[in-house]
Amino acid sequence: MIAWRYLRARRAEGGVSVMTWISLIGITLGVMALIATLAVRAGFRGEFVDTILGTNAHVTVYSAGSTSETGQYSRLMPDYAARAAVIRAIPGVTRAAPLVRGQVMLTAADRSNVAEVYGISAEDLATIPRVANPETSQGDISRFGEGIAIGSGLARELGVGLGDRVRMISPNGAKTPFGISPRVSSYEVVYIFTAGRWDIDRTRAYMPFAEAQTFFNREGAADEVEVFVADPEAVDDWAPALLASGPGTMLWTWRDASGSFLRALTMEDNVMFVILSILVLIAAMNITSGLIMLVKNKGRDIGILRTMGLTEGSVLRVFFLCGAFTGTLGTIAGVALGCLFALYIDQIMSLVNWVGGGGVWDPSIRGIYELPAKLQLADVLKAVGLSLGLSLVVTIFPARRAARLNPVEALRYE
Repeated sequence: MIAWRYLRARRAEGGVSVMTWISLIGITLGVMALIATLAVRAGFRGEFVDTILGTNAHVTVYSAGSTSETGQYSRLMPDYAARAAVIRAIPGVTRAAPLVRGQVMLTAADRSNVAEVYGISAEDLATIPRVANPETSQGDISRFGEGIAIGSGLARELGVGLGDRVRMISPNGAKTPFGISPRVSSYEVVYIFTAGRWDIDRTRAYMPFAEAQTFFNREGAADEVEVFVADPEAVDDWAPALLASGPGTMLWTWRDASGSFLRALTMEDNVMFVILSILVLIAAMNITSGLIMLVKNKGRDIGILRTMGLTEGSVLRVFFLCGAFTGTLGTIAGVALGCLFALYIDQIMSLVNWVGGGGVWDPSIRGIYELPAKLQLADVLKAVGLSLGLSLVVTIFPARRAARLNPVEALRYE
C-alpha cells in the first residue's frame, strides 16, 4: 500500500512521477528493441537457411577424379546411376539425384545474362521444394522435358516469359579437328520458378538431364549426385555412409558452402544481444535514479515509520516494490510492443519503404526479398528474464539505503 501511494504521488507531494515515467518508458523501449531484434534475427536466419535447403543439395557427392589411360584427368562419374541407387538405400536419405552442371550465356533478343545450368531429370526436379512450389512459380513443371526452367530474376533480366525461346551458348562445345567450337542451342522457357533467394533466381536454370549430357559433353556420365536427407541440421551423421557409397567419393555439405556466413550471423547475433542488453541496463539504471530521489524526498516519512515500529526489512520491501513494479510494468509493455512489431513486420517495412522512397531492403545485398521476423518463446523469455533481473538488481541498492536510514537523522531538522 505504501509503495503504491509513493508511485502515485505527485511531484508537489514529494513524489517522482516524472522519473517513474522515464524509467517505465526506457524499460519498455529497451525490451521492445531486444525482442524485435531477436525475432528479426531468428526470422532472417530461418529464411536464409530455408532457401539454402529448399533449392540446394544438403550433401553433394562427387568423385575425387582419376587419370585415364590416355593421361586425361577427369572428375566425371560414369557410375552415377548405380551410385545414386546405393545412396537412396541409405536410411534417412530422402532423395539422390544425378546432376550435370555447367555455366553458359543465355541470350534473348538483345539481352544476355550468365546462368548456371543444372541438368536434372523431370522426376527429381519436381521434388525440389522451393523450385516446384506452385504458389510462386509459373508454367507447368510436367512440360520440363520439352524445354528449360529458369529463375524469375533470370527471366526478368532477359525479358522473357513462358513460351519464349532463349539461346544457350557454351564455350566448351563440339570437338572438331580444328579445336573446340562454341555450342549454341535454342530452348523454350516452359517453367519459371521463384526460390526466394535473389542470387539463385537471377542465375539458375534447369534443363533435362539427357539434353545436358549432350550439351556439356558428358555422354554417359554425371558431374555429381545431390543428396537430400531427413534432418539437414545433422547432415554430418550421414557422412560415413555416403563416403562408403563408392570408391573415390568426396562430400560437400550445405554447411561447408554456407558455414562461414552462418558463423558470421551467429557472431553478429551475439554482439547485438550484448549491445541491446546494455541498453536495457541503462534503462534499468533510471529506476535507481528515481528511487534515490524518492528516498531523499521521503526521508521524513521513513523516520516517522521507523519510530512507529516499522522494521528495516519492511522499509526495504516498500522501496523494492516501487522499483520492481516499474520494471515489471515496463517489461510487460515492452513484450507487447515487441511482439506486435514482429507480427506486423511487413506493414512496418512497407511504411518505412514509403517514407524512405523505396529501396530500403535491397535483395541483391541481403539475398532474400523481404525482412522476416520469427517470434520464438525462448527469445521472449530471454528478454523478459534479462529485463526483470536487471530491474530487480538495480533496485536493491536504493532500497537498502532507505532501510538503513537513521530515523534520528531523518527527523533531526523536522
